[in-house]
Amino acid sequence: MRALVVTAVGAESDSVLTGLTPHPDSPGPEPRTLPGGYLITRRDLPGIAFDVLVGGVGPAAAAAGTATALALAEYGLVVSAGIGGGFAPAAPVGSLVVADAIVAADLGAQTPDGFVDVASLGFGRSVHLPPTELAARAAEATGALLAPVLTVSTVTGTADGAAALAARHPMAGAEAMEGFGVAEAAAAHGLPVLEIRAVSNAVGPRDRAAWRIGDALAALAEGFRVLGPVLANWGERHEQHRGRS
Repeated sequence: MRALVVTAVGAESDSVLTGLTPHPDSPGPEPRTLPGGYLITRRDLPGIAFDVLVGGVGPAAAAAGTATALALAEYGLVVSAGIGGGFAPAAPVGSLVVADAIVAADLGAQTPDGFVDVASLGFGRSVHLPPTELAARAAEATGALLAPVLTVSTVTGTADGAAALAARHPMAGAEAMEGFGVAEAAAAHGLPVLEIRAVSNAVGPRDRAAWRIGDALAALAEGFRVLGPVLANWGERHEQHRGRS
């Protein structure tokens, strides 16, 4: 199976590639540049090949980058990966969150009665569901929290904002800016999607002194070190099932 992993920025891509490189003395092919200037790097593991794409920040950029890559090669799985904010206390700094739902948390309308999501407005969907078994296996293997991951266009930076998000999505584990865009592109190509986030900060008041980006990137690399075989196994069984159907 061939999987596309989409990150927002180069530092996240580097961490994913570190986790997918079992022999650092022979790191593998150099990045290639796709139309649009997107950098993509390949790593091969037993039973699975990964293309790691730097897709850009935010849902629109992520959707465009993902769609570009998917138009140029055949994939069996798309993964949105990177760092993000965690909802305390369930997802502390340095932990991992695997999405059991990828939610467009601020796509909709503000009304006198509160926020209404785009699905409730009748203009499409606001949630993508990763394959249940795959998400559960990924969370178990990486020690991650299995919970919804929210996609926002504006990162939460106040206590009131965090409280409002938590009230609308009480089971949420993390927020980030790209997952729903990646999922939309994957869905347009009929492909399953997964999202994994390493927590660099708590969702809430913006306090850069409390950010632990280095710890989160290290956790992301370690997560992909163990995730590779899980995805390969799932991909093999998924292909066998498709072959029988």
